[in-house]
Amino acid sequence: MRTNCVALSLCLTATLPSAATAQQHRPIPFRMNPRAHSAAARLQAVTLVDSAYHRARRIWIYTPRDYAANAPQPYPLLVAFDGVEYQDTMPLPLILDTLRAAGKAPAFVAVLIDNGGGAERIADLGNAAKMIDFLGRQLMPWVRAHYRVTDDPARVIITGSSAGGLAAAFAAFERPDLFGNVLAQSGAFWRGAEASNGPPYEWLTSQVAGSPKRDIRFFVDVGKLEDHATLGGAGPNFLEATRRFCDALIAKKYPITCSEIHEAQHAPQYWMVRLPMGIVALTSHWH
Repeated sequence: MRTNCVALSLCLTATLPSAATAQQHRPIPFRMNPRAHSAAARLQAVTLVDSAYHRARRIWIYTPRDYAANAPQPYPLLVAFDGVEYQDTMPLPLILDTLRAAGKAPAFVAVLIDNGGGAERIADLGNAAKMIDFLGRQLMPWVRAHYRVTDDPARVIITGSSAGGLAAAFAAFERPDLFGNVLAQSGAFWRGAEASNGPPYEWLTSQVAGSPKRDIRFFVDVGKLEDHATLGGAGPNFLEATRRFCDALIAKKYPITCSEIHEAQHAPQYWMVRLPMGIVALTSHWH
């Protein structure tokens, strides 16, 4: 695991009123906790035989420094797609350690899911019903059986970036009994159902618009520079698809912070800075 990001300065923000355009935030200056290796050492690697996809799947479990299996209160849970990236390029364990040390977020248990790459990844994360089956019937029961984590969806965050951001929103929409908070960064909301690269596009947006409101809170962001057509020009505009997704949530009166980030592109260096902001925003009302 690389540790060259430990001195990175971050700014955290509180949740602001809903809007589908860029937000003005009051920053809270803050630096990453330098104990990178300590956070990495508390990742337990596990391989599950995924009964939905019929293949071996790696997951990693992060526990806080003083984790206790007999803690009087269960730990809140954070589930992240693209688990390899969230150990290194976007060091979620280090971020969680830092937020807790700064008093900005509670102690979490986190589950990082490996989704591979290429077509395999999109088959996992592109509005895929089999992923919901894996999460609901296998992963979440396994985590709760092995770790002292909450069964209250209001204290569970599911997160991801790009296709993972879409998958996080889709998972919560399908299973609000498991996931009550979504942190979606540059989500691929232009996609159709079941990893489709063809129309009808923006399938999840249409599902939100046509369905009763679920008990879910959203933190969604996208880069201003993601203002381009998808699929080499054949698909919807990425930024505009995100705007329409946010507008559908706002129309249904979901609690949402939806931000367009000035000069940000579709890349981890922008998501990493915003990831702790989203965690703080989603947990700011917790007691």
